[in-house]
Amino acid sequence: MSSDLTQILVDTSGEEPADVARQLMPLVYDELRDLAARYLRSERKGHTLQPTALVHEAFMRLVDQSRVDWKGRTHFYAVGAAAMRRILIDHARTRGRGKRGGEWQRVVLDEAETPQELRDVELVAVHDALEALAALDEQQARIVELRFFGGLTVEEVAHVLGVSKRKVEGDWTHAKAWLRKTLDPESQT
Repeated sequence: MSSDLTQILVDTSGEEPADVARQLMPLVYDELRDLAARYLRSERKGHTLQPTALVHEAFMRLVDQSRVDWKGRTHFYAVGAAAMRRILIDHARTRGRGKRGGEWQRVVLDEAETPQELRDVELVAVHDALEALAALDEQQARIVELRFFGGLTVEEVAHVLGVSKRKVEGDWTHAKAWLRKTLDPESQT
């Protein structure tokens, strides 16, 4: 099935989004829905988005990508995770949450790979911090996005970005330290 998805992504490059969607949906729906459910478990109680709606919105954004050079299944799901993150950010901002305060959305970072100081931080704050990091070092921000939101391993990130595993590990370490400092400046005192 993984090779089927990769082949469809390669074969459908340049086709109409509706045609691509018909071929991809049966192959990716379950995994995208699991990813959406995982995201929404971290959201506040009574969230108005349901996993199915999040999947459909993200999927439509994915198949409408005309400038993406798909590198295979892993890349597709990483871009899907990023699309879901953007949808949740848009949803949070639409509901009128202020930059500081309001009903924060909480998210749990990967416990195995992420330091304690970065767990349970607000989704909007992480998004804003990632944008600031991207202004400083776009690759580090991309690595955080792929690892944290996409759930990719270091090896998978290296493959998607076309860099060495060692480069990803170093950038991941620096990015986590920068995010820790940015998201919780009091922890540095």
